[in-house]
Amino acid sequence: MLKLTYIIFNTKLFKMIQLCSQDEISEGLAKGFLIGERNIFAVKKNDIIFAYENKCPHLNIELEWLEDQFLDSEKNFIICSTHGALFKIEDGLCISGPCEGQTLTPIEIKVDSGKVYILN
Repeated sequence: MLKLTYIIFNTKLFKMIQLCSQDEISEGLAKGFLIGERNIFAVKKNDIIFAYENKCPHLNIELEWLEDQFLDSEKNFIICSTHGALFKIEDGLCISGPCEGQTLTPIEIKVDSGKVYILN
């Protein structure tokens, strides 16, 4: 069951949906989530969590071919399993592949008291 919370952030009212605890995403790894009909994933790099829609901007298909396998073998980039496009973890920018210059769709998140929330 989804846990909803509301906050005011930068003078706007947001609905916060609890995604997971901060510890559920290990350093240098990624984890996928289905929130309602939204398919998203989160990556932890240098103890910072980044979240994106699980959709390649080139073909609008899911990025991983195995559950929670969003990163290249060196864990430096997000990779599209279909055509090998590489995206920077920090901003989702495609640096190699057919969608070079395009970006993944970021998900605004907030970490509070060890819990990760997406903001709607």
